[in-house]
Amino acid sequence: MRVLIIHNRYRATGGEERAVADLEAMLARHGHTVARLQRASAGTERGRAARGMLTGGLEPGEVEAAARALEADVVHAHNLHPTLGFRALAAGRRAGARTVLHLHNYRLYCAIGVAWRDGAPCHQCHGHDTWPGVRHRCRGSLPEAAVYALGLRRQQDALLRQADRIVTVSQAQTDTLRRFGLSAQRATPLLNFLPDASFVAQADPGPGVHALAVGRLVPEKGFDTAIAAARAARVPLVVAGDGPDGPRLKALAAGAEVRFTGQITGQAVAALRAQASVVLAPSRWEEPCPYAVAEAMAAGVPVLASQRGGLPEMVGAEMTLPAGDVGAWAAALTTLHADPQARSRAARHALARARELFDETRYHARLMEVYGAGPSDGD
Repeated sequence: MRVLIIHNRYRATGGEERAVADLEAMLARHGHTVARLQRASAGTERGRAARGMLTGGLEPGEVEAAARALEADVVHAHNLHPTLGFRALAAGRRAGARTVLHLHNYRLYCAIGVAWRDGAPCHQCHGHDTWPGVRHRCRGSLPEAAVYALGLRRQQDALLRQADRIVTVSQAQTDTLRRFGLSAQRATPLLNFLPDASFVAQADPGPGVHALAVGRLVPEKGFDTAIAAARAARVPLVVAGDGPDGPRLKALAAGAEVRFTGQITGQAVAALRAQASVVLAPSRWEEPCPYAVAEAMAAGVPVLASQRGGLPEMVGAEMTLPAGDVGAWAAALTTLHADPQARSRAARHALARARELFDETRYHARLMEVYGAGPSDGD
């Protein structure tokens, strides 16, 4: 097939950028012709970004021209705000392509995408009611919050009309979006895949030198719970990542055996995983399908995760804990860190689930169904 991927990069690089790159490489590996049209929020002048949000996107002719040049069968869209919008999907259709809208978060309704505020999931914005985001100034400034609230409200119906199919990254995300107002029949859940080389041949737990937490340092990730639990369990903890919550987390970790690595490469993270007894994912937001969890499982490392979002779907309910319950996290961490047999069982469980859930070949087959190259599952 011929596939045009379109994406508006976020100001801070995250999992969606990884998903876009992995999708492009995977499609090429499976013999498809693929191109990417990408814009970026970083460096986009604020007035231009506002125009994009309020008018449904900028310069849709660029998308149509790219789709026609590729003779695209599919335009596969990821984040469209603020510069692409529903007009990019309409442009793909004019070029004769089938359109797929891939939702990695809750940005269809939530101006900041994570549907989280004040330490807990937030569902105040739903359907066409996006004004709570203005009251709470979720975008930081009042003018930007107002632009996003109005832009999201204006674009919702048009985006859904212009998308032939919608993909989410977990069933839990689909369920949450349904509570926000999305028709469940429109969405096909596809958990993020991992390339075959990501999977170890067999689970072989390492020495268990430390626990590990990986990700952007933001409050909704719940890394303060990981720090408090590691302190209570007297287990060394490594926190890999960077972000605005870093100074607060480092202050909370004072006096405990916690090391912050800052932003590091995938190879360096893999080296830390090889020494880890467990990876901690104590997210407070309804995180749909984080790569840090999938990669740890594929490497045969046990994962303890919060009972929110797609995390139970990924790790299994028996490996989940209440978000923010430091005592429960400390007890589970103590068990896995101190008991090699328990760790070995959990590692085998993690690898088996990873192979079942994140397999590239299975993902490709289901994606082809979404693209219309195989049996449909819900149109």
